[in-house]
Amino acid sequence: MISDNYDWISQQSRPQQWVVQINCQSAETTRPYSRSLMTVWTFIALGLGLIALVGGAELLVKGAATIATRLGIAPVVVGLTVVAFGTSAPEFAVSVGASVSGNTDMSLGNVVGSNIFNILFILGLSATVGGLVVTQRLIRFDIPIMILVSGVVFVLALNNSIGRIEGAVMFVALLVYTVWLIRNARKDTNQVMDEYSESIDELEDQIIDKPLWVLISFIAGGLGLLVLGSNLLVNSATDIAESLGVSDLVIGLTVVAAGTSLPELATSVLAAIRGQRDIAVGNVVGSNIFNLLGVLGLSGVLASDGIPVTDEGLRLDLPVMIVAALVLIPICWNGFMIKRWEGFLLMAYYVAYVAYLIFQANDSDATDFMRTAALIVVPLTLVTFSVTGFQGWRRHRVAVAARRTTSM
Repeated sequence: MISDNYDWISQQSRPQQWVVQINCQSAETTRPYSRSLMTVWTFIALGLGLIALVGGAELLVKGAATIATRLGIAPVVVGLTVVAFGTSAPEFAVSVGASVSGNTDMSLGNVVGSNIFNILFILGLSATVGGLVVTQRLIRFDIPIMILVSGVVFVLALNNSIGRIEGAVMFVALLVYTVWLIRNARKDTNQVMDEYSESIDELEDQIIDKPLWVLISFIAGGLGLLVLGSNLLVNSATDIAESLGVSDLVIGLTVVAAGTSLPELATSVLAAIRGQRDIAVGNVVGSNIFNLLGVLGLSGVLASDGIPVTDEGLRLDLPVMIVAALVLIPICWNGFMIKRWEGFLLMAYYVAYVAYLIFQANDSDATDFMRTAALIVVPLTLVTFSVTGFQGWRRHRVAVAARRTTSM
């Protein structure tokens, strides 16, 4: 029904003259156009889809978190599960919807692109607010788990497909991780507990006294908006991809990924501004794990022929996702924080990655230059972060040894 409405909107807009003209001409060649032209209604549907996704996630999280609190569940557990997974609801809705409708490239692109966006852009932007302090638990457990899961997904994709069996195993792994997370959350420090309690209180401030049926309507309305938003976003993004002559994977890696990550962006940046640094980093790490195990896993189960993985995805996009995750360890070890200049650098890398995708989609000569520059700049950056991270780790060990000696 929702798809029919979108098709009706598209058909009504085609006779009009408001058609976006895309100049894809170069000096020698012209990129062929698809029959599906972008109209004003395409971008209206795209914007409405993003608004519905963000609004649906907000309603879902508020309703579910408030009910969980009334049931006596600790705020830290609510924050690490309901809130963290709720902010990934747009990715879940879009990727699962794309898999069911056969747009499996967009499903994969959305997950991989969202993870890249979360680390490079969201953590980078959050760090520019004033630096992000990272707890040792994140460095010792959560970030390594995120890296391990990213590597496992890459290995599973080496045969150019993530099938139903792999998807089912990934989804079960998410359930196991969630149980482990809840059991260990109660061991967090009082400071971390207080941050999550404050965050949940702010989330529930206006609806804590509402009757149960209102909270249930929040959840139902949020789910409805997520379905509506994912349908509008997938259809409009597919039209844009066809009109520009680029793949669903590229659109999923960029426009769709950034759009579905807006809840994580808002949560992490606001948490950084309020001084809730653990939430700012933990939200991104938890969301990335959920995206890979939950969103991609369930999408693989629901896709009739699995999720195909292109050679280009194996050469570029999945490795970029893994490197982005890897670089967090030496950054965090250097004083247990992501500094402001490191945040700006992470954002610059995201801009460069998106620019490369755009140039590559348009067969630009700049692609070769950027590829060559990346082969020089990226290793140098990794070496620099590794050296500074090792030095920070050594300073930490010396400080710990000194405190032990003093206490004796």
